[in-house]
Amino acid sequence: MKVKDIYNMLDEKFNFSSALAYDNPGHLVGSSEDEVKGIVVCLDCTEEAVDQAVNEGASLIVSHHPVIFDGLKAVTDESIVYRLIRAGISVISVHTNLDQADGGVNDALCRKAGLINIEKVADHEGFLYRIGELEEPLTADEFAEKVSESLSYPVKYVGTNTHIKRVAVCSGSGGSMLYEVAEQGIDAYLTADIKHDVFMDAHAMGIALFDAGHFGTEDIIVKPLAEELKRAFPEIHITENHFSPIKFAR
Repeated sequence: MKVKDIYNMLDEKFNFSSALAYDNPGHLVGSSEDEVKGIVVCLDCTEEAVDQAVNEGASLIVSHHPVIFDGLKAVTDESIVYRLIRAGISVISVHTNLDQADGGVNDALCRKAGLINIEKVADHEGFLYRIGELEEPLTADEFAEKVSESLSYPVKYVGTNTHIKRVAVCSGSGGSMLYEVAEQGIDAYLTADIKHDVFMDAHAMGIALFDAGHFGTEDIIVKPLAEELKRAFPEIHITENHFSPIKFAR
């Protein structure tokens, strides 16, 4: 099995051409003709993910966040890309195309949040976020607790709603979308990386707004993505990496 075979499977399932214009997903490091001796699936292509690949003899990393995003100005021995090339490890990154695809990150986040009757809604860029409903209405406090427990991640929020039923969901950095999703008649919005002024605006608008962290709202796709790859390529050893360097003080 070659790198190009893994890429083709991911492209068929998650369609790289559906990524947003600013994005840089795809086969980003290595040769498409290299044999795949093992795969590590991760959110970020960190030193720790590379260590795991090296230790396990894996020759491919499949990451959510692109290992190369902006234009590279240099590839020195201090860069992840340099180390990957020296180690003979290829990288395929599946980003905004995975966020919005069927069975992708937003759908995974809806499941974690306990939503039903899911619908896809396109924002002004054509990005497909989700809106769903809770089976039973919850208060903002109850919903925050539910999400935090489900994601095993702290949740920051505003909201005095005593009747949250209709919830918009966008994994990762979706704070700037508040003003669009508010037009959909929602009670609450679950996303991450929310700025202070957006929290204040949500409070003034009477919308419960939940920030479950970029890692918290997206690392949940690593396991389903690894399982998808295992089903397609049962002969390949595939493992997960869930490392994050982010810590919280209490």
